[in-house]
Amino acid sequence: MIQEKVFSVNPFKVHCFLTMTLVGLLAPIVPLAQEELVDDTQILFVFDASNSMNAFWEGNRKITVATQLLSESLNELYGIPGLQLGLRVYGHQTKFIPGKQDCDDTELVVPFSTGNNLVVKRALSRIQARGTTPIARSLERAAEDFPPGDGRKVIVLITDGIEACDEDPCAVSQMLQERGIIVKPFIIGIGLEEQFKETFRCVGNFFDATDAETFREVLDIVIEQAMHDTTYEIDLLTRDGMHETNVAVTLRDRHSGQALQQFIHTLNQNFVPDTLHIDPVPSYNITVHTLPPLFRDSIRFNARNHNVIEFENVEQGSLRAEFSRGESNEYGDMLVLVTDSKSKQPVHSFELNKAVKFLSGTYDVYFPTAPPTWIREVVVRKDQIAPVIISQPGYLQLDATTSGYGTILSEEGVVVYKFDIGNPSARLLLQPGNYTLLFRARSAQSSDYSVQKKFSIISRKTHHLSIHG
Repeated sequence: MIQEKVFSVNPFKVHCFLTMTLVGLLAPIVPLAQEELVDDTQILFVFDASNSMNAFWEGNRKITVATQLLSESLNELYGIPGLQLGLRVYGHQTKFIPGKQDCDDTELVVPFSTGNNLVVKRALSRIQARGTTPIARSLERAAEDFPPGDGRKVIVLITDGIEACDEDPCAVSQMLQERGIIVKPFIIGIGLEEQFKETFRCVGNFFDATDAETFREVLDIVIEQAMHDTTYEIDLLTRDGMHETNVAVTLRDRHSGQALQQFIHTLNQNFVPDTLHIDPVPSYNITVHTLPPLFRDSIRFNARNHNVIEFENVEQGSLRAEFSRGESNEYGDMLVLVTDSKSKQPVHSFELNKAVKFLSGTYDVYFPTAPPTWIREVVVRKDQIAPVIISQPGYLQLDATTSGYGTILSEEGVVVYKFDIGNPSARLLLQPGNYTLLFRARSAQSSDYSVQKKFSIISRKTHHLSIHG
């Protein structure tokens, strides 16, 4: 039985603050330590100051709650080496007039700099919510805000509304990511209406802040995740603690089903699984494409930890399907089908004379011969090749003087061939065994005129049968 585990290893020290969970699903995250940043990190806050931010939320205006909570979070980021902050605001310069919205109302209010937390806070305190919501244009302009050079470039978008200028934030975000300008943006939705939430999932990592307290928790989580990479490895362990490898792996977004990572599992030079980077925001479904596949559902990665996902008792052997006496195959490009002996579910199909790896277990192997051939309960064992061998076929040379209706039955009563209307004369490929031919000429008007002939097929031999001879 395959067993699976997931756990995380946190190599960092405790410092500063703890954040709570989002919707009760994310485990508490150990706070930042000043020496923990490996590379320079640039976080650009893109802040919504459109007219809708004047709406009341949790007893206060949305803009008041958002600026206050963002300012509190900025206090915790002061003095972290390598961290640069910037602030872009949209909708704050031009008053909203229906039909005359200013789609260029987006401004880099605070350029990137280190130690500028207080500057960002003062800028937030002076913002007034006035105009429209040009999200796509703000993201596009944001690409020019980041200073040149290496480092982690992150956008955190805080908004209560959707794009209002007939542009495509998803396309802009995708373009920026593909060009390596930014990592996948973080979006915090403030009191968004339900029908608008889906529009942001293609833009980036979307968080739904349904109330002020959730907004506080989400903001801390986003900042934490924006500053540190999250890594993981997948351990495919045998019973003796060795590693299986060289199989395909897919990680899908549990919500959308989109494949977010796909790769071939690899052991590094130290013969342990590679360390991979992961976006810790989505919940993942993981498929290890062994035969049959291994699944893990609803996996959440602990941010800025090294996560280890273990599959235990993963052992592989091989199946090799072939005909006896060499590799000749009279059937041509035959594919054999392998099913699980217990569940009877199909597992894989493959060509003859090839050894294909399967998880240790018991399988049924189907050859699409005439008649069909099943080899039941083939046992696959670790690091061994289980040969599945069937007899070479023979030929039936069938001759008829007239057209009609006919059937060839195996000794067990399985239909092997059917003839309808036409002349059945043919050279037919059959597995060794005993058969019965039933035939009635098309012109015959009674079942009494049916012909019954029994015959046998020997491997690699041709049997001649004349229906009317």
